[in-house]
Amino acid sequence: MPRHVLDESRIHPAVRERVAARHRDVVDEVEAAVRAHAVVVVGMRANPYPRKACQLLQRAGIAHHYLEYGGYLSEWRRRNALKMWSGWPTFPMVFVQGLLVGGYDDLKALHDSGELARMLKG
Repeated sequence: MPRHVLDESRIHPAVRERVAARHRDVVDEVEAAVRAHAVVVVGMRANPYPRKACQLLQRAGIAHHYLEYGGYLSEWRRRNALKMWSGWPTFPMVFVQGLLVGGYDDLKALHDSGELARMLKG
């Protein structure tokens, strides 16, 4: 099922640029990291799940790149831009070989099934 996103033609021309540029820097930073690293974890302070994802990867000997954007009360607008860009509602956001695989529970399931290792070999 394709993701439902407001078509650009339904955004008034006077505000399109503002919509497109809003916190674009954080999206560009994550996109660049995803291009440069096989595994990227995007998280936030005080949330235990990004930390759990990094610990799982460390225990498995899988190199990864970690990006952190604020805590519960800071940088929430920047994190919201990432949520709107990716469609993923929570943190962490885990990318493997450029593919959003979900959060910690999804990463753990991939690891436990052996799929994560297969993804990294290909």
